Amino acid sequence: MSLLEVTNLSHTFGDKVVFKDTGLSLFRGDKMGLTGYNGAGKSTLLTMLAGTTIPDGGRIAWNPKIRVGYLDQQAQIKGADSVGAYLKTAFQYLYDAADAISKLNDEIAGCKDEMRLQELLTRMGEAQDVLDSGNFYAIDSEVEKVAAGLGIKAFGLDTPVGRLSGGQRAKVMLAKLLLQTPDVLLLDEPTNFLDHAHIEWLAKYLAAFKGSFILVSHDFTFLNRVVNCICDIQNYAVTRYNGTYESFVRQKEQRAEEYARTYHRQQKEIAKLEDYISRNLARASTTAMAQSRRKQLNKMDKLEKPQNDPEPTFQFQYRSVSPKVLVKIRGLEVGYHEQLLPKIDLQVRAGEKVCVSGFNGIGKSTFLKTICGIIPKLGGVLRTDEDTVMGYYEQEHHWENPERTALEEVKDAFPTLRDREIRAKLAQCGLRAEHVLQKLSSLSGGEQAKVKLCKLVLRPCNLLVLDEPTNHLDVKAIAQLERAIAAFEGAVIFVSHSPDFCRDVVQKRLDMEALFD
Repeated sequence: MSLLEVTNLSHTFGDKVVFKDTGLSLFRGDKMGLTGYNGAGKSTLLTMLAGTTIPDGGRIAWNPKIRVGYLDQQAQIKGADSVGAYLKTAFQYLYDAADAISKLNDEIAGCKDEMRLQELLTRMGEAQDVLDSGNFYAIDSEVEKVAAGLGIKAFGLDTPVGRLSGGQRAKVMLAKLLLQTPDVLLLDEPTNFLDHAHIEWLAKYLAAFKGSFILVSHDFTFLNRVVNCICDIQNYAVTRYNGTYESFVRQKEQRAEEYARTYHRQQKEIAKLEDYISRNLARASTTAMAQSRRKQLNKMDKLEKPQNDPEPTFQFQYRSVSPKVLVKIRGLEVGYHEQLLPKIDLQVRAGEKVCVSGFNGIGKSTFLKTICGIIPKLGGVLRTDEDTVMGYYEQEHHWENPERTALEEVKDAFPTLRDREIRAKLAQCGLRAEHVLQKLSSLSGGEQAKVKLCKLVLRPCNLLVLDEPTNHLDVKAIAQLERAIAAFEGAVIFVSHSPDFCRDVVQKRLDMEALFD
């Protein structure tokens, strides 16, 4: 049974074509992964399906009998004092039914009219059915179960929502969406802020989910575990592949080879027709034949030139340094207003690769910002050598002026570079030519990440401090980033929720959870 039909979808963003006369279908039982290179239009398509973006053309038709839930990473949490109170708003319709029963009880107690009494009792029975079917009396246990599964209990259900970090906020919004149990889930990068154990929990949840979902994720191990079909965005079109992610990769390679052969055959045929027309149109004896060939050419359904996904290359510039120890930390206390973690001891030597781990919200980002001097330490020793030059990659995308273009952003940081040099470097980092002149705010998460990485590779340093650098990046970019870190002569301190990222080059680990032992 079709839950969703998208037909003749077309959309542009400025001069950039995103979709051209394409479509897709979602059927009951579909657990769909949505793939494509950074900037292909995955998040844009989800916002269209959720109704928050209006396409330029085409039709999006949902089955009117189903409920659709959308995970919007940019949404704000409002109307709740605590995390627990916010999560319980997922069951607002049940609380409304319980309130209705309470009011009906009061009215029944004073009712003397038999017909009116029967009407009230009927309404009460209907409200009670809502409570029973919605498992009203198990709300607390359901909230506890999902909160534990996604790691929310680590920072507490009593935590005021105003104190949540970006990653914690994303977890809480995901938890509420799951508690609402819609018929279809629209999930945009749900694992970005989850630790390994919580990704495992979500994978099991989605595998057992009785509804359907459309999922965007650059965690391809996760994707492979939970989907049974893929819709891939390429050449402004959406193409469906049945099976796992691994099966999709094989099928796509075969289709791409076949499409390329068909395209090149057609190009040869077009060239042959054009040559015949140009040689014979002016000659009286062959004009009719040439005009016939022209009609044939005009009627031909011409194939789009195959698009190759951008292949980024990152190469961090090393600034030589003489000291063996770049950063020395002893008894360091970090936090914004009060100490967040036990005292930290760490020494980072030249060229050393250090992985910082711990559950989401424990204080990893705060620790990295303290090392970089973005927030002051609360106590202890933090000493960096005077020759230490840091390059910092912030987890969240914060731009001083999001209305700037990618070109202007890099130009502002490196005013001596010519526009041609900046364009070349942005292209090297995986941005297409049309993205260079787009506003930062209009770029996808992956494209914004590549702009930040471009600024990082242009500045020579001897210590890279990277906070979740793989978030939003596609598989090719992640692989290239791993190679760049391995090849970098300087030291690297990084945080990543992916346990496999740079596993082979890590020489030292700082497990923040172990600090509490």
